[in-house]
Amino acid sequence: MTGTLLIMQIVLVVFITIAVLLQKSSSIGLGAYSGSNESVFGAKGPSGFLAKATFFLGFLFVVNTVALGYFYAQSKNKSVVDAMIESTDIAAPAAFAPPVIPTPTHQEDNGSK
Repeated sequence: MTGTLLIMQIVLVVFITIAVLLQKSSSIGLGAYSGSNESVFGAKGPSGFLAKATFFLGFLFVVNTVALGYFYAQSKNKSVVDAMIESTDIAAPAAFAPPVIPTPTHQEDNGSK
């Protein structure tokens, strides 16, 4: 479970980085692609869409981070001894049984009375 969430975290980081870099800045960084009124995103360009997408991706990032923290904290509640017991296939010894003491049997006398 934590492996899946960790991969999702990395993917979210990449998408958030791309969404932030595509937004229009004051120095017209990588956001210089928008300028047409007939764009796919409407007359205002992708600024509204990218802002909403960035917010949504940021929200998913925070939720994923909290979930990762929760699952990692749950795995840390186990002690080292518990992990060793779970990983070994050594069976516990059987319950201690006292040694069996033979009872004396009746022996015949050879007539020595």
